[in-house]
Amino acid sequence: MAMSRLLVVASLLNVAAGFKFMSNFKMPSLQDKLNGQKADAKFGTKKLVVVTGTSSGLGRKTARALLRTGRYHVVGAVRDMDKMEAVAEIEGFDENDFTAMQVELNSFDSVRQFCDELKTMKMGRPLDRLICNAAVYQPSLPYAKWSVDGHEQQMQINYLSHFLMVSLLLDDIAAAPDPRVVLVGSVTGNDNTVGGGGVYPIADLKDLKGLKAGASNPISMFDGYNFDGAKAYKDSKLCLMMTSNLLHDKYHKQTGIAFSSIYPGCIAESPLFREKRPWFRKYFPIFMKYITGGFVGEEEAGMRLFQVAHDPRCSKSGVYWSWNGGPREGRDDALETDGQISGGGGAGGGWDSIYENDQSDKVLNVETSANLWKYSTEVTGANWPPANQPKSPCPTLVVVGSITTMMNAKQEAKRFTPAPGNVGAGAAGTIAGVAGTVVDTAVGGTIGAGLKFAQAKLLGDVPDEAKEGSFQEEVASEQSESGSGGKRKRVKAVWRKIFRKGPSAEQLAEAKAAEQAEEAAAIAEILEREAAEELLALKVEAALASGLKVSSKEDVSA
Repeated sequence: MAMSRLLVVASLLNVAAGFKFMSNFKMPSLQDKLNGQKADAKFGTKKLVVVTGTSSGLGRKTARALLRTGRYHVVGAVRDMDKMEAVAEIEGFDENDFTAMQVELNSFDSVRQFCDELKTMKMGRPLDRLICNAAVYQPSLPYAKWSVDGHEQQMQINYLSHFLMVSLLLDDIAAAPDPRVVLVGSVTGNDNTVGGGGVYPIADLKDLKGLKAGASNPISMFDGYNFDGAKAYKDSKLCLMMTSNLLHDKYHKQTGIAFSSIYPGCIAESPLFREKRPWFRKYFPIFMKYITGGFVGEEEAGMRLFQVAHDPRCSKSGVYWSWNGGPREGRDDALETDGQISGGGGAGGGWDSIYENDQSDKVLNVETSANLWKYSTEVTGANWPPANQPKSPCPTLVVVGSITTMMNAKQEAKRFTPAPGNVGAGAAGTIAGVAGTVVDTAVGGTIGAGLKFAQAKLLGDVPDEAKEGSFQEEVASEQSESGSGGKRKRVKAVWRKIFRKGPSAEQLAEAKAAEQAEEAAAIAEILEREAAEELLALKVEAALASGLKVSSKEDVSA
């Protein structure tokens, strides 16, 4: 008996696990089969990875680490194809495993074109990894530089274009068996550490007034205030980390995609600092190496980003990954694997120094995150699928749910009928409410009458406790029990209700009086007709008793 129960439970789990697969299933066409054969010839069994910004810095080293495993085909999304070609030759990227594709993150149209070309290139193969790495840092100028679309460049390149790219590729990523989306954040966007909260300026989106207004020239900052290049970069990283959390909340359970953000450490010698002054580029790496201990080389940072894309432990969604550096010279206490230090991210520590870092209150602010998502969607024109949570594949739920949905729609339509206190119904609501009333009248006079009678007998009267305890004066409602005459009147008044606004108290009183008068007239008419029928029956009996042959009412009357 116990074994049979275990088998039943196991079968249900298998059904649930296969539900995602079945939801994405479609009958393959001949073209799909041909594309599948071409994709197998091109990619083999390798996972398909897109990394933005592979022509330099962190992206370059990450692509190299991925390719060295022999398990990935890397698509390098870059602005400068000539530079990428030279880098690929220097690094020895195998052209069978690496594809360079052009994308200008300064342009939303270019992002859309890239995604279209990617879908053609991969020939139906799902996208296993998307690594949003590319970024620019423009702290030196006192004024903003603008993108093709008229947005401040750091915010568009670092954040908005990646936001749009994720939306365009989400379905392709969800089709993969172990999909991941990695957004490269920064300690500078996380103000609960020294690197983020102790160095001016501090990332802060405030009320997002600038983004709400479109964040278009001359509005340079998402918070709506004057331009600050260093702050714009930090704000863009804050946006990426918040978006990673939102993607997790909305789509992880639905798609199985693991969404995460990372801080690989301060790459002080990165080309990211190319717009800083020469003295800074010379002394900043020294300061990070020998004073703070937070320096990380490009090679090690690339291995860290590679780890989040590759390590099975990093398949967890909704995480901000960081690494603890090994002990520096002169420091006696070693850092444990799960330990956290202020400003964690220094060099050393190895593969096992990765940990789930804490996120700041700003990153976790639900209200600001929701507005960021809303306004970013409007600015980029992103089209997101509905964020539906997984539903049980139980057949009973499907059948019962369909009936319930139909009944709920009818009941909701009735609630839209204009009445005192109904402030939600506009013109469309008025029409829906009237339609609901008509349906309810038609059904209620036939099948519904029997059902209501049975319901009343089964459930009994409403208890007095349910009727008592209101602190407000009871007001007569247009929906009070009024009998069949009232229902007929509501049906007759359908078109009047469509074209009028909600009734006033005087109109309700007049309608109630008219309804009562109509009911009284109808009752009088019925009584008069019944009396006439009784009199006619008596006359027929008298005629028959007297031996007359009666063939019609006229004969009786005569």
